[in-house]
Amino acid sequence: MSAGLDGAAMLRRSALFAGLDESHILPLFERFVSRRYETGQALFEEGAPCAGLFFVVSGQVRIFKTSPGGREQVLTVEGPGNSVAELPVFDGGPYPASAAAIEPSEILFVSRRDFQALCLERPEIALRVLEVVGSRLRRLVGIIEELSFATVRHRLISWILREADLAGSASFTPNLNHQDLAARIGTVRELVSRNLTRLQAQGLIQVAGREIRIVDRPGLEAELSGVL
Repeated sequence: MSAGLDGAAMLRRSALFAGLDESHILPLFERFVSRRYETGQALFEEGAPCAGLFFVVSGQVRIFKTSPGGREQVLTVEGPGNSVAELPVFDGGPYPASAAAIEPSEILFVSRRDFQALCLERPEIALRVLEVVGSRLRRLVGIIEELSFATVRHRLISWILREADLAGSASFTPNLNHQDLAARIGTVRELVSRNLTRLQAQGLIQVAGREIRIVDRPGLEAELSGVL
């Protein structure tokens, strides 16, 4: 398989298989199939029967819901070492959201039947699945809180602060256009553009192309006071 040693190493680092020694990882690895996805290509569609579980070896995958009107809400973005679609593997239901590659990505796939067999053979893997699903649930509760109680302006500020923290710098260049950013924070492109312009006019940030630089972090943080 094309994922080769990188795929096996990824499994050892993943939350589900961390701690297993190589003698256990290699037999597990034999049950996986390597797949290559190009930018925008779907791993699965919301509502489709669950075929199995996916592990990201390289690249990034976005998980999203689509409204009847075609508007998208991104739930999360998963990178190397992360698994995708744990819940339907166990509850037998369809995929509750869609998944697509953000960039060219190498993915390992294991069928629902094979993964359930792995969990029966190694119960500790099933316990780790519960931990991962629990973490995802907490993240989704946070998304619901933001969408329910925070304005678009506050959701945008929260996103800017998180991205700067991840970059470890006041300046960062997200690999997103305004449409993609709107899908991340639950709004439309026009409101993203309008609010970025207002934040810049107030001297809180500077925007140059896709680069965003925080000019007044205390001012941004003060905007979030009392929200959520």
